[in-house]
Amino acid sequence: MADSNSTYIIVYFFCILHFPTIVFSSFIPQDRFFIDCGGTKLLELEDDRVFEPDIANSNVNVPKNSVAVVSDPQIAASNDLSLYNSARVFGETSVYTIATARQGSGQHWLRLHFYPSENPHYDLRSAVFSVAANGLTLLHRFCFSNSSNVAPVVEEFVVELSGKSSKDLVLKLSPWNGSIAFINGIEFVSVPNKQFPSSAVPIPLGSEVEFPPNVAFQTVYRVNMGGPLITPKNDSLWRTWVPDEPFLLNAASAKSVTSNPSSVKYPSGVSVEIAPNWVYATAQEMADANVTGQKFNISWGFDVQDGFSYLIRFHFCDIVSASLESLIFNVYVNEESALDTFDISSKTMALSAAYYMDFVANLPSGSDRILVQVGPSNLGGFPNNAILNGLEIIKMSNSIGSLDGNFPADDLDSKSPTKKNRTVLGFTSASVALVVLVLILAAWFFNLRRMRPKKPKQQLSSWLSIPTHLGISDSKVSVGSSASTAQSHGLGRILAFSEVREATKNFDESLVLGVGGFGKVYRGVLESGTVVAVKRGNPRSQQGLTEFRTEIQMLSKLRHRHLVSLIGYCEELNEMILVYEYMAGGPLRKHLYGSDIPPLSWKQRLEICIGAAKGLHYLHTGAADVIIHRDVKTTNILLDENLTAKVADFGLSKLGPTLDQTHVSTAVKGSFGYLDPEYYRRQQLTEKSDVYSFGVVLMEVLCARPAINPALPREQVNIAEWAMNWKKKGKLEKIIDPHLIGSISLESLRKYGETAEKCLAEYGVERPTMGDVLWNLEYALQLQEASVQTISEENSANYFPDIPEWLPQTGNHGREFADITSEHGSDATSSAVFSQLMDPKGR
Repeated sequence: MADSNSTYIIVYFFCILHFPTIVFSSFIPQDRFFIDCGGTKLLELEDDRVFEPDIANSNVNVPKNSVAVVSDPQIAASNDLSLYNSARVFGETSVYTIATARQGSGQHWLRLHFYPSENPHYDLRSAVFSVAANGLTLLHRFCFSNSSNVAPVVEEFVVELSGKSSKDLVLKLSPWNGSIAFINGIEFVSVPNKQFPSSAVPIPLGSEVEFPPNVAFQTVYRVNMGGPLITPKNDSLWRTWVPDEPFLLNAASAKSVTSNPSSVKYPSGVSVEIAPNWVYATAQEMADANVTGQKFNISWGFDVQDGFSYLIRFHFCDIVSASLESLIFNVYVNEESALDTFDISSKTMALSAAYYMDFVANLPSGSDRILVQVGPSNLGGFPNNAILNGLEIIKMSNSIGSLDGNFPADDLDSKSPTKKNRTVLGFTSASVALVVLVLILAAWFFNLRRMRPKKPKQQLSSWLSIPTHLGISDSKVSVGSSASTAQSHGLGRILAFSEVREATKNFDESLVLGVGGFGKVYRGVLESGTVVAVKRGNPRSQQGLTEFRTEIQMLSKLRHRHLVSLIGYCEELNEMILVYEYMAGGPLRKHLYGSDIPPLSWKQRLEICIGAAKGLHYLHTGAADVIIHRDVKTTNILLDENLTAKVADFGLSKLGPTLDQTHVSTAVKGSFGYLDPEYYRRQQLTEKSDVYSFGVVLMEVLCARPAINPALPREQVNIAEWAMNWKKKGKLEKIIDPHLIGSISLESLRKYGETAEKCLAEYGVERPTMGDVLWNLEYALQLQEASVQTISEENSANYFPDIPEWLPQTGNHGREFADITSEHGSDATSSAVFSQLMDPKGR
């Protein structure tokens, strides 16, 4: 990790020294409008863009039914942010019209700026509205969350104006159901010719696909691999390129490389407008895993909206090779081959030459993630390496002309009633609601009458049960006012955001228990006095939505003493919050290393392992369906105040194979250091994958060190390999936690070691079931207790009071491994040295 930090420092200073060398294009857009909505004076930004007040631009037709508001300059730390101190507010559907300077043909970038500045007259933060342009749906029910740390949002689109009748941009903003709409700024700029293709190669590979006429685009991700943030100041087309670290599924699999931007060449067919030379001057390449013939992929994960097609543009530039034809690698999209044995130099005939390729992927309903991977080719005679310099993921409009769901632009204002019909609409809605309520009460009464007289009446829960389909709610869904902790059939209740906020004292930072990839975990107290753990997801993104729903669906049908209970959840607007029972002891890991908590005794460790094994055994055999946890590790085993172990975090859990199946085929997810090597290679998941991970946990408990620790000598980095080497020598006692010396029975240790060894078998069929693991651990505990009772202090030959060959632990225990899934994130900084990585074939 030290190497990674050094590289980053070098990249940072290199960026400072060489940004002035970025090549700027000679492209001059014929249409260039920068509009400050609601502004009163010219606003010049640091990137030389000059935003003009909308009322001062003769080409802009400002809606008459709008209000210009100016807020206090709260966020104007730089002049660039001054744009967000003014806004134009709309109380009903309104239209901006921008007349182009020419006959309006060609593609244009349309960038819309939003920020809900504080204003005494309008609550912009609660505004919910839709936006359309020339009959194209851009945003449907756009809103900001209840979060207090909202940042400005820039939504970027590409729309095409064609023909004399379409020379104007018609931008329609429609408040949703009595709310308001607002906008801070508008950019409308001509796009260079051939910037976007009219066709692309599909994924899975097939004949080139022609795009529909007048297709529109929305930029979802624009990423600079291995390099820093590139702002509009350093991009001639005023684009923003973000670093790739948040999307890397395992940071340890890649290392950033950089070269002088002035050395980047643009061959014929690649214009300087495609991407700045700084994008091509940095890259991520395969890290050195210190193994021979390393075969793994660098993987990035991107959350997207399902049901759309996506244009995926790869940017390549060979800045790592010393000669041509020496860098051959594969590229995958969603585990499908995009490029096989790809040689950049064969396309550019030069090193440090820019090149890009376009693909189109169609995401079916229910598929909301794009996985991008690069890895070494299977051809022999070439170095095992792969690179990627930049990536763009761009959503394409669907058949009804929408970029946000299946909502035609003509219907966007149907939910925005005028004052004239709001009374009628309200009366009608109330009438319908009354009829529905009467029918529900009648059905309830009828069911009560059918109940047997001797059967006691069940008290209705004051909270709605978890719905079958989980959607994003825009209102509080609790139907009672009390904070009752009653649950129905073990289901977690739905909590209002206001209740969660009150329980955590408005998410007080002093109550933070920990931080993970999903978000922060707070200690909270409900109105009933119940102490809870509140896990709050990132409120500004959809990352983790799949895990959020999986966690609810899994825990809602599970109830066991050794599984953490889900008390409830909140899903208002963009909030994703899970509320669990509070585990005072925290994660098992902090009781083993990395903290000043008193060390656990051997008996306590055995009892904790037995408790966790019981929880996993219940998942595999006790529930209605086989459930595979998929992320068993010491941070996901929590302890209560009595050190009772409970398995937690079911965001990656998966239903196991049915009776007629031997495995579940699925993409690899989990945490490095704990992953089943067979699952790595074949992407076939079984209960035995959990057994392998639990074997790593057993070694972690015994040795009190991380599963992966790059600070140690190479042979000690991976605990599973290191411990098994000592086990095969018959000297497992040489590597145990020093705090256990003199208190552990050799028979108990031997049984424990044999159990761990079987769990860590190379192939799943050779591993025991969790039931067998549980039995063996209980037997190891019996051996320990029996030995303590029968062996006197004078006759302690069955114990080892000292270990002269003890190998000292070194390095920072906090940096041990990286998770494969971005939405779960890594528990600690990723290592640069590891011995298990993703299979390069990606399927």
